[in-house]
Amino acid sequence: MTADNRPLAGDDLRAEIDRLRKERNAVILAHYYQTADIQDLADFVGDSLELSRKAADTDADVIAFCGVKFMADTAKILSPEKIVILPDMDAGCSLEDSCPPEKFKAFREAHPDHIALTYINCSTEVKALSDVIVTSSSAETILSQIPPEQPIIFGPDRHLGGYLSRKFNRPMLLWPGVCIVHEAFSETELLKLKAQHPGAPVAAHPECPPVIIDHADYVGSTSGILQYAQTFQGDTLIVATEPHIIHQMEKALPQKRFIGAPGADGNCSCNICPYMALNTMEKLYVALRDLQPRIEIEEGLRLRARRSLDRMLEMASGTIGLGDLGPV
Repeated sequence: MTADNRPLAGDDLRAEIDRLRKERNAVILAHYYQTADIQDLADFVGDSLELSRKAADTDADVIAFCGVKFMADTAKILSPEKIVILPDMDAGCSLEDSCPPEKFKAFREAHPDHIALTYINCSTEVKALSDVIVTSSSAETILSQIPPEQPIIFGPDRHLGGYLSRKFNRPMLLWPGVCIVHEAFSETELLKLKAQHPGAPVAAHPECPPVIIDHADYVGSTSGILQYAQTFQGDTLIVATEPHIIHQMEKALPQKRFIGAPGADGNCSCNICPYMALNTMEKLYVALRDLQPRIEIEEGLRLRARRSLDRMLEMASGTIGLGDLGPV
């Protein structure tokens, strides 16, 4: 609000965010699934772990994380000395919601011989109950280091776990969670779109159901899909993930066409993440002004969660072996 209580908008709002960014010594992070206006003013745009690591490497005092809560939590786990704010604390995740810590703990206890590989899209409490956290870009590297005789629990995304299980021929116990965005894509509508654009490749996130993955020319993480967009042959790409990522593709390759894969009726906006959409420029301004809502994590919990994240980073870089892994 201005001094005379008029709401800020447009250039005035951006100018106030810039002023507060400098005043607070803040770094603004935006996930690829944020709206274009937020992506364009962010210091860094990327996937959740990449953003948290970039923030940890800066000398910022404040991290303003324009994403969802588990992402901001991860930033706080890796940078406990920094103030971490989230524009809207209700910006959650269907995968995190699908995996309550007490139920995951009971599931682990029922299978004590299994290692828990857990997708980063989960709560801090579930991270603390896990052996190794994985991302969609690091999961294959980490899984390839685990001997075939070692039983594995994979959660909370059954589609990502199923994709890895099929690709590596590795049976795994899969937690039954799904991403509501990637679950919404329609095979029928995708086939119609492919017929309208013959020869156009399909790039899909591994959180998609198998019926979508089966039609994909490339399957990978958000950053992997962006890399594929830079190199694919042709002038049109069909993108089966949250469509706000297309903003980065269009900025990098304005001469090419990028089409978001359709939802159930071909016209719905069900492939837009409703949680990501809760963050707005206005809420970002208020969060920087008030340094609220603020992420707080109890130190013992943070350290337990940090261990599973560190194991991921070490295994992804090849500096730790399975023999160094023990139950949490």
